[in-house]
Amino acid sequence: MTAERSLAADTVIVGGGSAGALLAARLSEDPSRNVLLIEAGREPADPDIWNPAAWPALQGRSYDCDYRTEPQAGTGGRVHRWARGKLVGGSSCLHAMGYMRGHPADFAAWAEATGDERWSWEGLLPAFRANEDHPLGGDGIHGAGGPMPVYLPADEVSPVARAFIEAGAALGLPRIPDHNGGTMIGVTPNALNIRNGRRVTAADAWLTAAVRRRGSLRILTETQVVRLALDGGRVRGLEVVGPAGARTIAADEVILCAGALESPALLMRSGLGPEAVLAAANVRCRVDMPDVGRNLQDHLLGAGNLYAARRPVPPSRLQHSESMAYMPAGDFAGTGQPEIVVGCGVAPIVSERFKAPAAGSAYSLLFGVTHPTSRGSIRISGPAPDDRLIIDPAYLQTGEDRRLFRQALAAARALGHRDELAGWRERELLPGDFTDTAAIDGFIAEAAITHHHPCGTCRMGSDGQAVVDADLRLKAIDNLFVVDASVMPSLTTGPIHAAVLAIAEAFAERRSGRRQVVSEPTWSAAPEKL
Repeated sequence: MTAERSLAADTVIVGGGSAGALLAARLSEDPSRNVLLIEAGREPADPDIWNPAAWPALQGRSYDCDYRTEPQAGTGGRVHRWARGKLVGGSSCLHAMGYMRGHPADFAAWAEATGDERWSWEGLLPAFRANEDHPLGGDGIHGAGGPMPVYLPADEVSPVARAFIEAGAALGLPRIPDHNGGTMIGVTPNALNIRNGRRVTAADAWLTAAVRRRGSLRILTETQVVRLALDGGRVRGLEVVGPAGARTIAADEVILCAGALESPALLMRSGLGPEAVLAAANVRCRVDMPDVGRNLQDHLLGAGNLYAARRPVPPSRLQHSESMAYMPAGDFAGTGQPEIVVGCGVAPIVSERFKAPAAGSAYSLLFGVTHPTSRGSIRISGPAPDDRLIIDPAYLQTGEDRRLFRQALAAARALGHRDELAGWRERELLPGDFTDTAAIDGFIAEAAITHHHPCGTCRMGSDGQAVVDADLRLKAIDNLFVVDASVMPSLTTGPIHAAVLAIAEAFAERRSGRRQVVSEPTWSAAPEKL
């Protein structure tokens, strides 16, 4: 790495996904700050990205990292494909657009883990509101005028999803306005990051043309960070590779926003991680940090409780998964923090172990556990970015997870057999008739798919083993921060995207001290390639 090929920045953000895009926009509001955003992928160009109904077909395309897990004993020895976006906007270009903050009890656990009320529901509420442009904004809970639209579907909701909502209400589930007001137990159409019928990615929301013209922001695409260059207790720079070769980037501070897989992987490649893991990967250990890469969590969904339709199911006008019903296990009328979820899939959604019927001929009820107790890990297998990541989510390894999954399947079938769905239901196709616990567990193992919510691998906390502190600073390094899903100590109820955006906004608020009003930018920050 030669000096003449070096760059420098006050703040380098690694990863242009949801957290990275938001932070690049927010931190570059200060015209005196030199912000550099580095993304391994390209700018998004596939028009299907913005078509909500096309989202399942995006997986496996050139901009999907398409990770593979280790074979999972809890799911019948299956290897699961984990879609992660490799482009500006990250996985917000690939996921199902669901916007659900989580339940207040989720964030109470974060506040307890860190000893800091800033991570409670009340502490994060200003960040949620700042991010949102919500139709209920102005009520003191939802935000209005923020960068990310939150759409509440009405007339577009599928008639199958409407019948599902009626079935839930008949069983005692409250009808709630949306999933983001603090009460999640109930049934309602899913809130979505859609505007005028188009997906809105984090890059669309925050990296607008005006933001990209700021003189305080530069964006490097197709640039891979190989490792962090350390000098004692500080990062002095980053070693990167792009189309023009290798170079160094000097930085006063570095913020990792590469996600729950690549942020811990970069730390480990840089010598920050479990000593035994680094030794096995032929990486010199600079600081032994045993919990880097541990505490891996993910939501699973059973796909699914499948029904043949007695009449053609019209195609979704949204994104196929149109309503999620959250509830306590075994009690449709219960209150508090949800334990299980049942979702209405307006399509025949099944795992790869089952043959899906033709589109329009069937629909699925998806089912899952909101707070799994199984904990997995991620490890590097070598020192290079293209060395395989060893991803072991340890799916369904606890008896509690298996018990709750049985309850979730039972809830799905109770909803699916209600009279309110009789006009659509011809017969149940899956799972079939059995009551034996082992048979039920066997079906769940075959049906389970990822809900695409990996998190927890650089968890924040006040204990000595936590990877980052309450300010999201890596405990061993003064000028290195992690701001993405990896810092979450535990899963939120439902999709994690809204919480990731709130984490990033809360971090930005603390760094800037206030929301700044920025004058018109004068310099173009069009993406560069090294």
